[in-house]
Amino acid sequence: MSVKIRLSRGGAKKRPYYYVVVAHGASPRDGRYIEQIGTFDPMLKKDDANRVKLKEDRVKHWLSVGAQPTDRVLRLLDGAGLAKRTPSNNPEKAKPKKKAQERAAAEAEKAAKAAEVTPPADAA
Repeated sequence: MSVKIRLSRGGAKKRPYYYVVVAHGASPRDGRYIEQIGTFDPMLKKDDANRVKLKEDRVKHWLSVGAQPTDRVLRLLDGAGLAKRTPSNNPEKAKPKKKAQERAAAEAEKAAKAAEVTPPADAA
């Protein structure tokens, strides 16, 4: 069974607070876990020292025995210098969808026809 290093949500409504936990892959998000190895408070400023707290020796241990961090936890570990994360880039996601591309093409065609019909003001 796969072991994951992931976030478990705590805190009140609209005041999130996360525990960095090691858990079985099949256990629920806020359910049973093997060990708590840190905390993450997203309400604090990014440069605050208390935003991310990790037990570095336990993180290194779990990574060495094959625990897989989730993407968000990998970002936290990369910030702490405990793991290396390669940034992902999906340029296809930034492109407009099919209907928006069709509308843009139709507008460009309409503008081109209007430019052909209307002579330039300097020519007269």
